[in-house]
Amino acid sequence: MTARGTFDITVTPVPPTDGSDSTIGRMNLDKRFHGDLDATSRGLMLAAGNPDGGSAGYVAMEEVTGTLSGRSGSFVLQHIGSMDAGAMELTVAVVPGSGTGELAGISGRMTIVIEGGKHSYELAYTLP
Repeated sequence: MTARGTFDITVTPVPPTDGSDSTIGRMNLDKRFHGDLDATSRGLMLAAGNPDGGSAGYVAMEEVTGTLSGRSGSFVLQHIGSMDAGAMELTVAVVPGSGTGELAGISGRMTIVIEGGKHSYELAYTLP
């Protein structure tokens, strides 16, 4: 099955708790999904590199709660991304065993597209 739609995202930097000037940035993620996935999510992202120079990497975990094609529950997405000289590589996968409610047993991968400042997704998934 495939779910499609758009999402809005707010990224909030989190200052280091130990007062250090770390090269690893930490950010809170808040998203609102529209379309086949009608949900909200909260997540945490760690990032490092030189984004101004077109090179960086990030990892994130985000818990998604809402309805997916009419089924309610939650699941967690794991992000692993890198950018090298502006070329982006991104994997976003449903964490095995993270589904709850009517989404228990979900597996899949999400593709994220950013065009003209707008975010859209395509979630290819299976449910038992």
